[in-house]
Amino acid sequence: MQKNKKMRKKEMNEMEEETEDTEQKESAEEDTGSLEEPVEETKEDLSEEKEETEEKREKKKENGKAEAIVNIYASFNNTIVHVTDMSGKTLSKVTGGMVTKYGRLKANPTIAMFIAKRVSEQLKEIGVGNLYFRIRAKTRNPAPGPGANAIIKSLSRDGFKILNILDTTRFPRGGPKKKGGRRGRRP
Repeated sequence: MQKNKKMRKKEMNEMEEETEDTEQKESAEEDTGSLEEPVEETKEDLSEEKEETEEKREKKKENGKAEAIVNIYASFNNTIVHVTDMSGKTLSKVTGGMVTKYGRLKANPTIAMFIAKRVSEQLKEIGVGNLYFRIRAKTRNPAPGPGANAIIKSLSRDGFKILNILDTTRFPRGGPKKKGGRRGRRP
C-alpha cells in the first residue's frame, strides 16, 4: 500500500511538472507571438482606415464639387452667416459678434469680409467648392443690410463657384396690422 501511495505521489509530481512546463511554454508563446500579431493587425487596420479617409478627402479636394448652402441674414444691426450642406446639417456658423467686439460695427461691410474669411477657411478644410446663396433681410425690408454683398464678393474672390443667389426675405401678404396706429408714426 505504501508503494502505491509513493507511486501515486511520483505520478502526481511528474504530472504537475509537465503541466507547469507546458504552461510556461504557452505563456512564453503568448507573450511573444500572440500579443504582437493583434497589435500589428490593429496598426494595419488603423493605417488602412486612415489611408481611406485621406483618399476620400483628397478626392473631395480634387473635385471641389462638394456643394453647400450659405444662408446670409443681413439686417442693419447684424450679419449672420450659416452654412449648411445640402441636407441641412450645419457646417459653419459665424456672426458679426464673433468677429468684432463693437456692437455698432456688426453690420459693417468690412466686418462682413472678415466673416467671409472665417467661413471660407472652414469650408476649404471640408472640401466645399460650390455654393448656393440665400440672402434674407429683416421682414418687410426692401433691401438686405450692407454686409450681404460684401460676403458674396469675398467668397467668390476666394475661389468658390457661385451656383445660385436667392432672396428669401419674408414679407407679409396682408397679415397682422402694422404698428403705428391709424394715422401712422408722427414726429
